[in-house]
Amino acid sequence: MTLIKSISGIRGTIGGKTGENLTPSDIVKFTAAFGIWVSGRNPGSKTAIVVGRDGRSSGKMVQGIVNSTLQSLGIDVIDLGLATTPTVELAVTGTGSQGGIILTASHNPANWNALKLLDNTGEFLSEKQGLEVLELTASDTLNYAAYDSLGRIIPDNSWNEKHIGLVTRLKLVDVEAIRKAGFKVAVDCINSVGGIIIPMLLKNLGVADIIILNGEPDGNFSHNPEPLPENLEEIAGLVVREKADVGFVVDPDADRLAIICEDGSMFGEEYTLVSVSDYVLSKTPGNTVSNMSSTRALRDITEKHGAEYFASPVGEVNVVEEMKKRNAVIGGEGNGGIIYPELHYGRDALAGIALFLSQLASAGSTCSRLRKTYPGYFITKLKVQIDDQFDFDKLRDDIKKLFTGYRIDLRDGIRVDTESGWVQVRKSNTEPIIRIYAEGPGESEANSLAGRIIDIVKKH
Repeated sequence: MTLIKSISGIRGTIGGKTGENLTPSDIVKFTAAFGIWVSGRNPGSKTAIVVGRDGRSSGKMVQGIVNSTLQSLGIDVIDLGLATTPTVELAVTGTGSQGGIILTASHNPANWNALKLLDNTGEFLSEKQGLEVLELTASDTLNYAAYDSLGRIIPDNSWNEKHIGLVTRLKLVDVEAIRKAGFKVAVDCINSVGGIIIPMLLKNLGVADIIILNGEPDGNFSHNPEPLPENLEEIAGLVVREKADVGFVVDPDADRLAIICEDGSMFGEEYTLVSVSDYVLSKTPGNTVSNMSSTRALRDITEKHGAEYFASPVGEVNVVEEMKKRNAVIGGEGNGGIIYPELHYGRDALAGIALFLSQLASAGSTCSRLRKTYPGYFITKLKVQIDDQFDFDKLRDDIKKLFTGYRIDLRDGIRVDTESGWVQVRKSNTEPIIRIYAEGPGESEANSLAGRIIDIVKKH
């Protein structure tokens, strides 16, 4: 059982001992610290915080604690109920609130939950801001409101519709072309909030033939919720049987998007961003950004359009910071996370679906043929469980020695670029694991690079 506190929030398994798991006491303490921090940034004015949750069975309990804690600080709660992460992000700025809390453990299993924290721009906290909240969490001097100054709970169920409207009105979303294409679309909503909003989005995009898999948002995930190929056999078979043109898969909070082609093949989560970026760059000149654990195919596509590609450390906040610095018109992460600034600076599977269908309709191609137009790199993604005593610095030093003479980037763990590929090793911020990502022109090259790292890890 695990409790992880980081600059982006608190994440852990439900039940167990205080301080070791995500218990009510931990939720109160962390929520109160965040509420005090938000209020301190808005002295003399009434504070409001938007709260939404994914479909996990623990979500209602966690949200009750979060809402009551914020009320006890004199903070108004804009309660979205079941809502995607990007919906909450948009609602923060849309309601003029001073912050947001998303109750979701993203791709983690059903026994996990988390509080993900947003500032008044609807974006994740910076490192400096996150450290300030963590310091307050350790404080015993939190001050609560008197009985006549308690905050209000303000239910607001309008944001699914508003989110969809913002997506469908984007200049590059071609609703008419999508409608004329007559697509048949299958969607795996992994028994969470995607089951509420994705069918609504598709109907508003003009898709009449929709097949929903795992659409009941009850938190009883029908498979491992991370949208990786090994977890998507059911939707792949459904696409083929039903002769669908494309299949979409989201994670529990719908900020990541995976695509299944009409023949049941995986488009590849790395290539969600590549494909959508290709479409955006064909209409809008500009630069691109992804994290350094993402495929170099985005660099290739960006340069094909005469623009520049930039890499950032892993983490949405880092990608967003680099995108603003480089005036990027599209960016994201190789886990299927699309960040399209025309909408907002947050990963958004709804934006990804709308832009991808627009691209598919304008290309007049099948999904599998479109995929073949992109470079065919292969990425190996491994993770190794570690304990609190694991010495990552020593591992990093040993990797540096092994790859002496190669280009090494230490901004996020360690990344080594070789003649034909790259490998990155980093400690996860959300799980007690290290991640090993390696990319090459083929599977054997990628596996060989990853294998050299595994050999070092075993020694540790």
